[in-house]
Amino acid sequence: MGTFLSLTFLFLFLAISSQTCLAATDTLTRSQPISVGQSLTSSGQIFELGFFSLNNSSKQYVGIWYKNVSVQQVLWVANRDNPADSTSSLTIGIDGNLRILDGMGKPIWETNVSTQTNNSIAVLSDKGDFVLKDYVSGWTLWESFSYPGHAFLPGMMIGMNTKTGEKHFCTSWKTEDDPSPGEFIGGTTLDTPPQAMIWRGSKPYWRSGPWDGSRFIGIADRFQGYANGFNLVVDNQMGTVYFTFNKYNVSDVTVLVLIPSGSWQIMHWGIKSNTWYVTWEQPKHPCDTYGFCGAFGVCSRNGSRNCECLKGFVPKSLEEWSKSNWTSGCMRKTKLLCEKNRSILASGRGKNDGFSKLKNMKLPDKFKYIADENSHGCEEWCLHNCSCAAYAYVSGIGCMVWVGELMDTQQFLSPAGEDLFLRLASSELGKDNKKEKLIIGLTMVSGVILLGAVIYGLYRWRANRKGKKEKKTKVNWSGKLSHSTDILGNRVKQNDSLELPLIDFDEVAAATDHFSLNRKLGEGGFGPVFKGKLQDGQEIAVKRLSRCSGQGIEEFKNEIILISRLQHRNLVRLLGCCIEGEEMLIVYECMPNKSLNNFLYDPSKRVELDWAKRFNIIQGIARGLLYLHRDSCLKIIHRDLKASNVLLDEDMNPKISDFGLARTFLSTQELANTHRVVGTYGYMSPEYAMGGIFSEKSDVFSFGVLLLEIISGRKNTSFYHNEQYTSLLGYAWVLWNEGRAMDFMDQTLADSFSLGEVVRCIQVALLCVQDHAADRPTMSNVVLMLNSETDCPHPKRPTFTFQSLLGSEHQSQSNDTVNVITASIVEGR
Repeated sequence: MGTFLSLTFLFLFLAISSQTCLAATDTLTRSQPISVGQSLTSSGQIFELGFFSLNNSSKQYVGIWYKNVSVQQVLWVANRDNPADSTSSLTIGIDGNLRILDGMGKPIWETNVSTQTNNSIAVLSDKGDFVLKDYVSGWTLWESFSYPGHAFLPGMMIGMNTKTGEKHFCTSWKTEDDPSPGEFIGGTTLDTPPQAMIWRGSKPYWRSGPWDGSRFIGIADRFQGYANGFNLVVDNQMGTVYFTFNKYNVSDVTVLVLIPSGSWQIMHWGIKSNTWYVTWEQPKHPCDTYGFCGAFGVCSRNGSRNCECLKGFVPKSLEEWSKSNWTSGCMRKTKLLCEKNRSILASGRGKNDGFSKLKNMKLPDKFKYIADENSHGCEEWCLHNCSCAAYAYVSGIGCMVWVGELMDTQQFLSPAGEDLFLRLASSELGKDNKKEKLIIGLTMVSGVILLGAVIYGLYRWRANRKGKKEKKTKVNWSGKLSHSTDILGNRVKQNDSLELPLIDFDEVAAATDHFSLNRKLGEGGFGPVFKGKLQDGQEIAVKRLSRCSGQGIEEFKNEIILISRLQHRNLVRLLGCCIEGEEMLIVYECMPNKSLNNFLYDPSKRVELDWAKRFNIIQGIARGLLYLHRDSCLKIIHRDLKASNVLLDEDMNPKISDFGLARTFLSTQELANTHRVVGTYGYMSPEYAMGGIFSEKSDVFSFGVLLLEIISGRKNTSFYHNEQYTSLLGYAWVLWNEGRAMDFMDQTLADSFSLGEVVRCIQVALLCVQDHAADRPTMSNVVLMLNSETDCPHPKRPTFTFQSLLGSEHQSQSNDTVNVITASIVEGR
């Protein structure tokens, strides 16, 4: 009996052990396929391969992911276009090929390679490579690394074989929940030296600039090339050009991913924070997108206007450039000598072309590499070829020249990039001695004239001040600004039959104690805001345009014209404006409680905002937006709704302010596209931030973010990579989806909240921040849902967050209005 029991226990032990070994295997054989719920694990327990689904879908895919990472990041998918079901299996067929079979045994996906053996096995390596090989000889028949998905893993090679035309490129997912091939492709070019490139369909979307042996010279933002693990492998005999991506710390979990929105992201897994975080991203600014400023245009992140023409060039279409559409590019002002009539060249009357040195440049695309030329020889080559528009001599590369148009040029702010020598006509270089003497002489004469003009101007100014009355006047925008002939004032004039109260500058200065710092209420993108009191005792708030502001004439004019036409209890009221010299002021009714963020994010003041006040503020903002979208004389999209742009009166009633970025729509117009994306990180909708498309639903998205902030008392940008959640939106969704919505509420509301109202507000907010504009409600529906007990639709998981889009260095910027990565411009507020 004892022997029988011992044998029984031994049999059970061996059976359990064999199942354990089977479950932990890294090898797939014909006799041991895997089904849904089973997986392979690499020998070092690093990677896992098996079936997975996305967002609780019934669709099943075979993929690879990191084994010991709690937040699954799928790295490769076999059946991207053909999802399987729960009855499917992964097996090796009788012909030695890998196959995914459905429940009826029909192939869904297969490797389809010609094999001379039926003894093949498939092994998952510790590099994350799934290799099909001959069991006897060990020859590799097929491997997943040769068919990249959206992820570029360490040890993988991305590039092409120039002889066979075979390409190993990455392709983005269609969406975060759909692994089928998206519209973005990441690979390399055939240039010498090559560049990394992202294509949107067949058109270039982003490029890295050429490789100089240690880095991509067109990337300035914290990219260290070889130190980041990138290297170029060239085999001229085989005709292969590949980039590799390696990590030096084996324990690091790192991957380069081409995300659905079209950006490369280097992602690291934080062991302590238990989350993925982004350490590098391209593109992430409008200047990074290909050809943003057109031919001979140069993009810069400095200032309110991103695009300028290169020296010696002017816009091709002034009309398009005035609308912030720069894609038409620029054209040369003065013809080059070599382009002129041959008789001029023969007579020697013309002066040779020369070169203007441009520093810190991302060099243009479509360059030619001229071997065996030093710096001087490079210049001579370009000078003696009339079609040569520019040259550069780059350490590690050598002589680069450009023939024809210069496309995709950028000037970096920091000491980065390379020197570009731009070919210009002599007259554009300012090297003519006669002209220099003439300029010096004219400067001296004009200086004397200017001095006299200043003295006369001071005399007239003092005379005018004595007879000037200090009172409010009316100005008609179709007439003249009689009080000021300043250029700024003239630019503001338009043919609008609109009368605005114009307040004298001296009166505003006196009301604010000459803009004393003691009177300063705060500062925004437009400039500082001061509190004041007019002679009649009325309290005012004065916005003064700062010279270093990213905004200017258009925003000033836009705001005063829009606000003067709007009358609503939840919109701030305009009292007047002032235009004198370079001074541009907007005068509003004074809001004694300042802005909403003054209370919401201050731990000591937050307690004053009980739930009743917060719900009243939420409803007021919603009614104000509804008025802008549907009920006002103009259909208006605000485009910069955030807590700092919601002012509070003495009774804590909200009033929407700051219309400098607002846009008007026709009553029948639903959406518009812009190349000038303006707004604030964390509040811009996905379609606006990434594509410049805005509509009523853009404001709805911003309202949803603001609603979540009001409920929680936290900023959307207050989440960091070392936290469990990457954004306020993600945090709200997780709690909502787990039935813990009340955990999202600000704890200071514990004694004042209404359960039904809080839950309904969270649900409405999540509906407002849906990724797709079509899934978001209109403001009329929002107002209805906030004020009724009707059932609301169930929100989907919001996947778009600015933390993942912009990288960690931007996460502390909560009040800056900036440009986002897209073919659009972002401007400082």
